[in-house]
Amino acid sequence: MPAGLIETYPFAADRYDEMLAAAGEPRAHWQAFADRLARFSDGVLAGRADFVRGAIEADGVTYNVYTDPKGTKRPWELDMLPLIVGADEWETLSAAVAQRGRLLNAILADLYGPRTLLAEGLLPPALVFGQHGYKWPCQGVQPPGGIWLHSYAADLARAPDGKWWAIADRTQGPSGAGYALQNRLIVSRTFPDAFRELQVHTLAGFFRSIQDSLARLAPTDGEAPLNVLLTPGPYNETYFEHAFLARYLGFPLVEGQDLTVRDDTVYLKTLRGLRRVHAILRRLDDDFCDPLELRADSALGIPGLLGAIRAGRVLMANQLGSGVLESAALLGFLPPICERLLNEPLKMPSVATWWCGEEPALEYVLEHLDELVIKPAFPSMRMNAVFGHELKGESRRRMIERIVAQPHAYVGQEWVRLSQAPMWNHRLMPRSVGIRVFAAATPDGYTVMPGALGRVAPRAGMEVISMQRGGLSKDTWVRADAPVVRTTLLKRRLGVIDLVCGGSDIPSRVGENLFWMGRYAERCEASARLLRAALVRVSNSDPETELRLSGLLAAARRSGVLPEEEDADEMQTLEEELLAALTDVEQSGSVAANLRALAYSAGHVKERLSSDNWHALNHLEQLLSRPVGTVDQALSAIDQVMLSCISLAGFAMDDMTRDEGWRFLILGRRIERLAGLSALVSVPLEPEVRGRERMFEWLLEAANSIVTYRARYRRVPELLPLVHLLVFDATNPHSVGFQAEALQRYLQRTARELGHPYPSLMIDPLARRLADFDLTRFEADDCELAVGTLRTLLAEAEEAAASLSEEVHRRFFIHTVRPMHLRRVA
Repeated sequence: MPAGLIETYPFAADRYDEMLAAAGEPRAHWQAFADRLARFSDGVLAGRADFVRGAIEADGVTYNVYTDPKGTKRPWELDMLPLIVGADEWETLSAAVAQRGRLLNAILADLYGPRTLLAEGLLPPALVFGQHGYKWPCQGVQPPGGIWLHSYAADLARAPDGKWWAIADRTQGPSGAGYALQNRLIVSRTFPDAFRELQVHTLAGFFRSIQDSLARLAPTDGEAPLNVLLTPGPYNETYFEHAFLARYLGFPLVEGQDLTVRDDTVYLKTLRGLRRVHAILRRLDDDFCDPLELRADSALGIPGLLGAIRAGRVLMANQLGSGVLESAALLGFLPPICERLLNEPLKMPSVATWWCGEEPALEYVLEHLDELVIKPAFPSMRMNAVFGHELKGESRRRMIERIVAQPHAYVGQEWVRLSQAPMWNHRLMPRSVGIRVFAAATPDGYTVMPGALGRVAPRAGMEVISMQRGGLSKDTWVRADAPVVRTTLLKRRLGVIDLVCGGSDIPSRVGENLFWMGRYAERCEASARLLRAALVRVSNSDPETELRLSGLLAAARRSGVLPEEEDADEMQTLEEELLAALTDVEQSGSVAANLRALAYSAGHVKERLSSDNWHALNHLEQLLSRPVGTVDQALSAIDQVMLSCISLAGFAMDDMTRDEGWRFLILGRRIERLAGLSALVSVPLEPEVRGRERMFEWLLEAANSIVTYRARYRRVPELLPLVHLLVFDATNPHSVGFQAEALQRYLQRTARELGHPYPSLMIDPLARRLADFDLTRFEADDCELAVGTLRTLLAEAEEAAASLSEEVHRRFFIHTVRPMHLRRVA
């Protein structure tokens, strides 16, 4: 290693160090990796760390810490050094976690079935029925194959004596497996030679077992199974993982509004109609899944979902009601329950836990408060862990009062001094570490992912590891004692029957968000062009500037880039008003506001966008987050915005397959451009307008047609050639006529393929009017009548764009909902 790297590593004698043994030498399973590190200079290691940060940014890996100003854009924190586990140790760990999965599945079957554990006194009824986690509507449910927990995660920590302890069980929609896979993709590229030499187990087989289990158990009635991944949406802290896993597993990513229940059957609302769903892999907590029978105010769930589950018409992974097992109070009762239900001892102990709802436990907690950590007994309680030894005076007295007043709401847990592992921050630094291990149900029991999500405290001395409190992550390398066979989720070889042209069934919500993504992308580009034209002229000292600007500002106000005059801030100068139109996200119609709307729509279809698309979107948001105080800075920012907008348009035209989703994206762009161009060209055609000819140059710039005009006519802009180029020229992609013809083509094909009537009344009359318009009327000395006729035609085009947008929404994105009736549950 670089000189002094080990020597300066602060080795703590009272902690178990994952890398170093008590003598200060690397442990056997770390030795090969340590030897490789020794060959790298500080500069090389710094370069590897930069590679990790760059990969996270390039892949758009995020985690939403709700208190962080970056919100959903906060980058995922990954340390480049892996956590390494030996083959023998992992064999013991995985067997213990697999047993724990079987045990918890058996407990759920009992609690929602015969309740033997309650009858025999192995679990206190108050612990089960006294928490929100137990869902009475799930009583008596019989899940397919008797599997309640299809996926399970255990949070593990190592004590100073080297033994692993279970700290918590995750049983609703355990998060982290996707992040573990993403970590693996990055860290294995950071140290590729070491990854191969150490014979690290791969992760793909674990995810294949999830696919196979859902396909095997889903009630398909002979149909090809449609399995979906249910997400709360893009503002959830782990939404990146939801999109990443959905893409990796090949499952459509859906939100509650994408699904509907008809006759106790769950359907996906697609652009082609309703399609039955057979299995739901959920990342939505129990409470929010069904507003009819669970939390009534939930806007995230599917009304009637529990009815479909009871009827055996859909598989839910994990089964609703599984959140009852996430109570920390349950940990202390597991050893005898394991003996009772599995007839075998619990292989991995839980951290010693005393539930204060029992008198002896309460007395013990109060007596040994200094040695314990006080935690909420149930996940529904919003409370951070409190270390008893940190409580003094009044705070200690208040804590005791709270425990005594509501003893059932608290547990006391043994304070485990977590093991430490090295992380890289310009040098090796020890940090407290734990791991989250994942298991999945199979016909032979539970299989454990041969790897884990390493969870690292962000600061020295921090004993609570939480991603919501700024924690970092590690890739966990499980070494094999033989060469590893590389596996993949892809079929080894495809046949003709597997070939696909076009898109699969696309959820209506996805089509709608792609449609609005297209509209907002076009709106961003158009508003940026208009704003650039205005800023260039504001900085010009030409005496005719005011006259040239009058129409330009009118166009900006009409399009919403600038507020209407009566709404404008009288204290702002024109320059300040234009700068605000670029960066003020609260100003409706500004470039920043349109960009935020674009990002919102794109965020709902993240799984369908390439990393290049996300690069362009992220770059756009970063540009407008920087301070802009001068016209020159604003013009530079707009140039960058235009480049990113052009990149997005290029990706859409060259990189996306021409399926229904792509057509709705393009429909959105064309409708928006039709509306925007019609409004823009109308400005110099208004009656009694002053200096009409002086407006033509900025009009051509804003319509992105100045180069074409100059190449064709090599003279100052005139009315007739300008009108022809911007309204009637079907070869100009920035003309009204081009939009009308394109909309006709896309609408006809989309309606035909999706089985909907073609909305001819919306666009065909406009196309005919454009084709029949007599341009020779503009050759007369007085062409105001022709100008008035054209102004009317452009108003019709604007109205057609608005009507067509509403019609697309009504025909393709709305599915009529039939009334539902609740049934009495016995």
